[in-house]
Amino acid sequence: MTIDPSVSSVPFASIQEESYYKKEDEILFSMHTVFRIGDIRKLDNTRPLYQVGLKLTSDDDQKLRQLTNRIRQETAGETGWHQLGELLLKIGQFNKAEELYKALLEQTSNDSDRAFIYHQLANVKKNRGEYKEAISFYEKDLEIMKKIMSANHPDLAASYSNIGGVYSDMGDYSKALEFYEKSHKIKEIVLPTNHPELAASYNNIGLGYNHMGDYCKALEFYEHSHKIFQQALPLNHPDVATSYNNIGRTYHNMGNYTAALKAVQYALYIQQKTFQEDNAVFAFTYTWFGRIYCRLKNYSRALDYFEKCFAIDRKTLHERHPKLAITYSNMGDVHRLMGNYEKALFFHQKALNIQENVECNPLDCATTYKNLGETYREMKHYSKGLIYYEKGLKICENRLPKNHPDLSVMYHSLAKLYLATRQYNMAMKNVLQAIEIAQEKLPSTHPDLLQYKETLEKILKLEIFY
Repeated sequence: MTIDPSVSSVPFASIQEESYYKKEDEILFSMHTVFRIGDIRKLDNTRPLYQVGLKLTSDDDQKLRQLTNRIRQETAGETGWHQLGELLLKIGQFNKAEELYKALLEQTSNDSDRAFIYHQLANVKKNRGEYKEAISFYEKDLEIMKKIMSANHPDLAASYSNIGGVYSDMGDYSKALEFYEKSHKIKEIVLPTNHPELAASYNNIGLGYNHMGDYCKALEFYEHSHKIFQQALPLNHPDVATSYNNIGRTYHNMGNYTAALKAVQYALYIQQKTFQEDNAVFAFTYTWFGRIYCRLKNYSRALDYFEKCFAIDRKTLHERHPKLAITYSNMGDVHRLMGNYEKALFFHQKALNIQENVECNPLDCATTYKNLGETYREMKHYSKGLIYYEKGLKICENRLPKNHPDLSVMYHSLAKLYLATRQYNMAMKNVLQAIEIAQEKLPSTHPDLLQYKETLEKILKLEIFY
């Protein structure tokens, strides 16, 4: 431990004479003393024993001041209790945050305070993947705000946006888009055209269209949002990184993998400049790197990114969080593509163990069913494959527009299975459905559409042969 009294006014005193442990040369420091961690050296190879070098920070330590100011900004609140609650949310202590806010709720009769607490409880529920309860709390917040605020108040816009976000997480994309558009109407009235909040609103609407399978329209909104962000924010701002990520995922969905990769690389570059390497924001970026590399058939690299995502998820999410299931499913699918079928089944089953037992987006579960179907088809376990394909298709048909590209993926998967089992009429029916949707919703050069047409040619040749 290094202490230089000339650069720090922090009080400290030796208590060796007063301490029970006379030989330890103890020093007592005042509250809020901050040390910078220096070198860390392992002292014993057989035990977890380390020597950590500490240096007392100076009074004018700029990095510490920046960090302190950032923490103050991110945990702002009208009272100390509100600040504590915000801090608990930031560090992922959701159970403690919920306990605090419920206690505060019992003590308040003020409508404004109650609305705020309902909003924070909704945030707790959303972060834990308890989406229906999150919606309930957001709606209680909204109900109060409608009574005490004007119809075009910015806080109402934020509330609509929050509700839209939860509906999006639940897979109810049309409902999500409805709330995003309500929020956007208010923001267009009350905000200047170059305001970052308006950019965030364009971004949300883009997200809605992306989920609905209207990728061209999604890209239009994302690019509008991105243009505002670049004008209004520093180039290394986290929202700019998020914008790049969303553009990247849309290019991925449109089959332009080179453009997708470039966009997420920009996102990662910004995030690496802004966040610690284990921050939860990286998980989303790593996921899209993995999916893009899967499409580029660089499976080992894809797996590397999915494993990076998993390492973060394991630290930041509870073990039955719906987002962790998505990561398991992604890892399972890349193992399938690499021919590691037993590992693929292992990860898909881990995903289903979560998705079938917690509140999650049914469409994520449908993806896992589809991935399991693909795995069993490639293993030539066709009856099992068909069971999972049909489970996935049922969800997609119930939850998605009839012309959604994800439905074309499901139909094509079924076509491949029927082709393998020489059920050519069923194969033809499904591949034609896939092609019809893809021709309407995807670019003519999209790899999926080209693959569907190749499958059609195989079916036609085999029909003639047999």
